[in-house]
Amino acid sequence: MYENYDFENNIISGEKERLDAEARIRRARELKEQKKENRSKWFKCVAYALVFGLIAGGTIQAVNLGGDLLRSRLGILNGRENARDNDSRDDREKAELKKADESEKDTRDAGDEDKEEEKLNTAKAAVATPLDSQGNLDVSDVAANAMPSIVSITNKSVQEVRSFFGGGIREYESVSAGSGIIVGQNDSELLIVTNNHVVEGAKELSVCFIDDEVYEAVVKGNDRDNDLAVIAVKSSDIGKSTMNKIAIATIGDSDALVIGEQVVAIGNALGYGQSVTTGIVSALERDVEIEDIAQDLIQTDAAINPGNSGGALLNMRGEVVGINSAKLASSQIEGMGYAIPISAATPIIEELMNRQTRELVDKKDASYLGIAGVAVSDEISKTYDIPTGVYVSEVTEKGPAEKAGITKGDVIKKFDGVSVSSINDVKEQLKYYKAGETVKLLVMRNDGSGYKEVTVNVTLGKKSESDIKDEEEENYREEEIPEDEGFYIDPFSIFGY
Repeated sequence: MYENYDFENNIISGEKERLDAEARIRRARELKEQKKENRSKWFKCVAYALVFGLIAGGTIQAVNLGGDLLRSRLGILNGRENARDNDSRDDREKAELKKADESEKDTRDAGDEDKEEEKLNTAKAAVATPLDSQGNLDVSDVAANAMPSIVSITNKSVQEVRSFFGGGIREYESVSAGSGIIVGQNDSELLIVTNNHVVEGAKELSVCFIDDEVYEAVVKGNDRDNDLAVIAVKSSDIGKSTMNKIAIATIGDSDALVIGEQVVAIGNALGYGQSVTTGIVSALERDVEIEDIAQDLIQTDAAINPGNSGGALLNMRGEVVGINSAKLASSQIEGMGYAIPISAATPIIEELMNRQTRELVDKKDASYLGIAGVAVSDEISKTYDIPTGVYVSEVTEKGPAEKAGITKGDVIKKFDGVSVSSINDVKEQLKYYKAGETVKLLVMRNDGSGYKEVTVNVTLGKKSESDIKDEEEENYREEEIPEDEGFYIDPFSIFGY
C-alpha cells in the first residue's frame, strides 16, 4: 500500500486523498483545455469552409452569368428560355392547326352542299407548282414541273399541191404536228394556247396529253397577225385519270428577262413526242418577219425545231415566258430559236379564251358572204397605200355583203374579231358560221380623204346546193395521182410549215 511520510519518516494521514484530489483537478483542467482547443479548431474549420463556399459559389455564379451573356450575344437561348420559346411556338402551331381544321371543315361542309351538283367530267386540272419560292432549280426540276402542262397537237388538213407538169393545183390531206400549253379551264372546256400556223386550216385537231391519251379539239379563236391560237378540249371528253395528271401552266413575266438568262424549251420536236432543250436568252425584242408579219420576239440558242411550235419557253423558276415558234428553222441556221414573249401574248390569249367556241357546221347550214377578194400584203400596202387585209374586188348583187353596205374597194380587216389577210381566211371562218347568223366585219373604207375604220354587221346567206357542188368541184382532189404526173411536196409539211 502506497503511503506518504514526513521528514521524520512518519506517515502523513489524509495526504493520499489530497494528492488524488489535486490529480483529479489537474486532469479536469487538462480536459477543459483540450475541449477548448478542439472547439477553436472546429470554429476555424467552419470559418474556412464558409469562406471557401462563398468563393466557390461566387465563382460559379460569375461563370453562369458570363455564359448567359455569351449565349445571348451568339443568339443561343438557355434551357429555360428555350422551353418558354418552344411553349410559345407550340401554342402558335396549335392555334394554326385549329384554324386549318376549322377551314377544312368549312370547305368540306361547302363541298357536301354542292356535291350533288358536281359531275365526274367537270374535274379541275391542277395548277403547275410555282417554283420561284424555291429559288432557281436545275433543268430536270423545271422540266418535271412543266411537262404535265405541255401537249402535242396533230392537225389533219387539206394542202394544195401544184403539179410540175401542168394540170393546175391538186389537194391532198396532210398531217402536221405541233405543241401547245395548257393555260386555263372553264366550266366545260380545257383551254390550250399554241401558234396559229400549227392549227391553221385544220379539218381535224387532236391533242395528246402527258399520259399519252388523245382527245379531239376545236379552234376556239385565232390571231393570224400575232401567230396565236387557242384550242379547246371538252372537259366531258377527258378521263378522270388524265385530268389528275395534267396541270395548268404557271405564266411568268417575259418583260423581266435579261440577256444571258438560262431558259428551257419543251415541245413535240420532229413529232417524236415531248423533248427538252436548254440555252440562254440571246436577244430581246428581236424584229423578225415571218410570212410578211413582223414581230418582236425572244431569241434563244435553245434548240427549237419543227414540231416545237406552240410549245413553252420557261425560265429557271418553271414559269412560261415565251411561246416557241419554229417558223425560221433551217439547215442554214444554228443556235437561233425564237419565241413570242408571253407578256405581249397574254392579253390576246385572254381575249381568245373568252370567245365562243365554234364547230364546223353541216353542209345544209353552210353560209356565204357574197364577195370576191384579193389579199393585200405589206408590200402591196406600201406600194399602193392600201391597208393590209382582204381587198373586196367584187360584190355579189343582192348578196349578204351588198345588203350590209359593203362595196367594191373596201378592205376587210377582221371577221367577227378574227384577223383575216386573204379570201381563204374568210372562207375558213365561214365554215364555223351557220346561214342566218349575224357577224361583225371590221372594214377599212376610203371616203376620199383616206381610209377610215368602219364596223359592218352582215347577216350571212344560205349557200345553195349548186354553190356547194361548184365549190366541191373547184376543190376536187384526185384519189390517185397518175404515175406520169409529178408534184412537189414540202418535206417539212408534217410540222405545220
